[in-house]
Amino acid sequence: MRSVVHGLPAVGRRPLAVLLPLIGTLLLVAGAAPAQAASGYRYWSFWRGADGGAWTYQQQGPAIAVPPDGAVDGWRFAVSPDGGQDAAKPRAQAHFDEICANTPTQDGRKRVAVVLDFGTAEDAGASAAQPPEQRNACASVAPHASSAEVLAAVAPPLRYDTNGLLCAIAGYPKAGCAEQLGAAAAQPGSSAKAARQSGGDGAGSGGPDIGLVAGGALVAVLTGGAVRQARRRRNP
Repeated sequence: MRSVVHGLPAVGRRPLAVLLPLIGTLLLVAGAAPAQAASGYRYWSFWRGADGGAWTYQQQGPAIAVPPDGAVDGWRFAVSPDGGQDAAKPRAQAHFDEICANTPTQDGRKRVAVVLDFGTAEDAGASAAQPPEQRNACASVAPHASSAEVLAAVAPPLRYDTNGLLCAIAGYPKAGCAEQLGAAAAQPGSSAKAARQSGGDGAGSGGPDIGLVAGGALVAVLTGGAVRQARRRRNP
């Protein structure tokens, strides 16, 4: 009786012994590729004020999000990773009572505080103008106004690209729209998927990492080939 190792005949050990180092190499290559292409984006990230003046990343785009009365919307222009919680937060705290203290309540209107952080000279890049100072505003708008409408009320002009991506707040920056920086910026068709703030997903999360998907597919193909080869040897 022939021995069996993990469901494969002993005769199948040799092809697996040859293929396993190759599989490991392919996985290392697949895992290293995204790291080599890692980059940031220069864009406006969108935040919602939380308890104690903290910030949480806004999961909806401003055209979709409808802040309630008493909410705080925060915006930060900076070089940030590909979206989500790792993006640069507004440096000022989110305190509605302080920002809207001088804006009286009105029947049929809601008040939404807005924090605008235009970032630093490093965030602006060498070709951009000196960023404006941080500032706060309090919008008095209709009850069903979206965050995009709130922003338009207190920080015009806004600039969008042809895909509805928010590029500039209060006219800043004057040019460009969510440029991708780093090694991946030279790749054709690269775009700031992280900053799809006016779309339905808002979080900007991409699909599965193509390198890992390809690596997994190769593992499946190579392992399947080893199993078939072992079966042919067992049943000539």
